[in-house]
Order: sequence, then structure tokens, then C-alpha cells
Amino acid sequence: MDGRRARTDQERTVLAAASAVLIERAGHLTDLLIGELRAHSPHYDLAVPADEHWQQIDEALRYGIEAITAPRSAPRRDLEFARQLGRRRAEQGLPLDLLLHAYRTAGYLVWDELLDIVSAKDPGALPVLVHTAAQVWAAVDRQAATVADAYRSTEEDMRRRSDERVQALLDALLEGRSSPAVVANAAAGLDLPEQGRYAVAVLRADRRERFHRVTAAAGLRFFWRMHTDCEIAVVALGDDAGLGELAAELERRCAGPGGLSPVVDGLAELGLARRLAETAMLTCGAAGPPGGSRIVRLDERLPTALVVGQPELAARLVAEVFGPLLALDPGDRAVLLETLDAWLGAEGSAGRAATRLYCHRNTVFNRLRRLEQLTSRSLSRPRDLTEMTLALDAFRLTPN
Repeated sequence: MDGRRARTDQERTVLAAASAVLIERAGHLTDLLIGELRAHSPHYDLAVPADEHWQQIDEALRYGIEAITAPRSAPRRDLEFARQLGRRRAEQGLPLDLLLHAYRTAGYLVWDELLDIVSAKDPGALPVLVHTAAQVWAAVDRQAATVADAYRSTEEDMRRRSDERVQALLDALLEGRSSPAVVANAAAGLDLPEQGRYAVAVLRADRRERFHRVTAAAGLRFFWRMHTDCEIAVVALGDDAGLGELAAELERRCAGPGGLSPVVDGLAELGLARRLAETAMLTCGAAGPPGGSRIVRLDERLPTALVVGQPELAARLVAEVFGPLLALDPGDRAVLLETLDAWLGAEGSAGRAATRLYCHRNTVFNRLRRLEQLTSRSLSRPRDLTEMTLALDAFRLTPN
């Protein structure tokens, strides 16, 4: 038994006699205990079916009374039952403090009943019984500790399984598997509305160590999924936040590259949003134009996204528009393409392009004329300019 000293023969005799009477009153004690628990909180009846509650309390009391007189070497059936009960109450959702309150109340009832029995049958043995109080309450404390450990362990397992289930549902949505049941379960698990404003961000995994996974900021809620080649964030935008605020928040925490989808109107559209975010990230390029390491928005890169989204057509566009240019010495070709990129970035201003390139504006004009001659296209014709711009993006963002 629990306690710091062994019981005397007299103590064992007194306890055994009182316990024999007490075990016959177990049903009565069960009724008393359930009445006190109901008076203390309605949650007992809400969490546990009445018949089950009575049966389990009766069984717990009987095991507890048995443990009072059991030899030290006897199996602790009261503790095994406490473990089972802790797991069951965690699954039923009864708060742990109410479960522990039940064990404490049961201890008081058992002790008071022991005192009443000894007082009625052998009042002279009361001092002997009092000497066993520490050991009796040590047994109750150990039962309570056992039930609490089992409860917490089960609660943690349930939380882990719930988290894994919700993450699996989120993965299903991101993969485009958006049946009504999946959407409803994911909404419940994540505490999100099925219909609402959402966006998806995809970040390259090779920059993983350089950013912090925030869960909430500036009215945004983030739900992260880690994959081998990328990090994916599902972002609940709420009613007010926009893509600008989201992009700024991500850039404060990650240098990129990364892609950001347009806003979609519900959880069922997260698969589409993920694909669009991945396409946006492709426009960053590995060594492309300025901004290649930023978080880019698809709605600001639509023409380029059209190019990278069709790699076969992009390769054909490069060959068609830049064919003669591709035959040049790589250094010579790089100078002409850098000039075109600077001129486009300067919105067609040769002067500003020259400043960016550290050369004279006439040098810019001469390089652009040579580019027009090699490609047989004119930068003053809108259709030719569009082809040249898209070909430049395709050249830099697809393998050459």
C-alpha cells in the first residue's frame, strides 16, 4: 500500500472490518457521489451517459475500497481502472478538473463512511483508524495522479490525431480534391468559413531557413504546409486585407523567391490557388530579371505567367523571335538583351536606360537598332514589341 510506514496488525484488522461493511454500501455511496457531482456541475451529465456514469463510479469505488486493505504486493486494480477511466473521460470531453474533483469527492465520502462505520461498531478503534488516514489518502492521491496522467496522454494523442487529420484535409484541398465533405471537415477543423477570401503563397524550399512561419499578422491567418521542394501557406484574408498587405507581410519574413495567387472565394478553390501561386513563383526565375528573389503576385505577372506556363510554346517563341540573336557570342547577346530589359524597365526612355546601364543614350539607341535588325522586328510596332517582351521573359525564365 501507499504510505510511509507499514500498517500494524490492529490497523489492518480495523480497516478490513470497516471495508467489508463499506463494500456492501458501494451502491449507496455511488448514488451519493453522483448527486454531489450533479450539484457541483451539469457537465458530468452532459459528457457522460447516466447509466455508464453510475456503473463506472460504482466500479471505481469498489476497486478503491479493495485497495484500502490489499497487501502491498497485490495488483493495483484501482490504478488500472483509473487509467481506463482517464482515457474514457478525455475521449468524452469531460474537463480534467471535474474528473479530479470526482476523485477527491469520492475520497471524502469513503473516509467519512469509514469513520461512521467504526464509530457505530467499535468506537474505541477510532484512534487506530485515524492512524491510517495518511495511507488512505495517499492511495486516493495516487489514483487521481494516475487518472490525470492517462487523461493528458489521451488528450495529447487526440490532439495530434486531430491535427494530422486537419492537415490531411488541407493537403487534399491544395491538391484540388474539394468534395463538399472535405471542404466542410476542413472548415470545421481549421475554424474557417467555407466561403471567404483566401490566397495561397508558395515559397522555394532552398530559402526555408531564412523565414519565420507566422500564424497570424495584420489581420491575416496563416496555415503552413511543408513540402520537400517548397513551403505552402494558405492565408485567410478576412474582409479587409488584400494581396498588397499579404505580399508585404511575407517579404518582411522571407526574401523569396515566392509566388502569390490571386484571391479566391472559398476553401474549395485552394487547389486552383496553389497552381496559380506555383505559376507566379516560376516567373521569379533562378537568375532572371530584377526582382527574381521577391514574393511576386500572379496578377502583376500575367503575361510572363502565360509564357512560363507553356514551356514548349515559350521555347518556340524564343526560337522564332530571337533566332539570329541566339547565334551570337554569349557576351554580345547578353549586352543586347540587358539593354532591351533596361529600356523596357525605363518605360521606353533611352536616357533613363542609359543611366541604368552606365552608358550614353546613343549607345542604347544603337544596340536597340541592332536588336531590331537581328530579329526583323520593330520596337515601335505594338505587336512586335509584345513579342519581344514575351520572348525576353521566356528566354530568361525557361532553360536555354
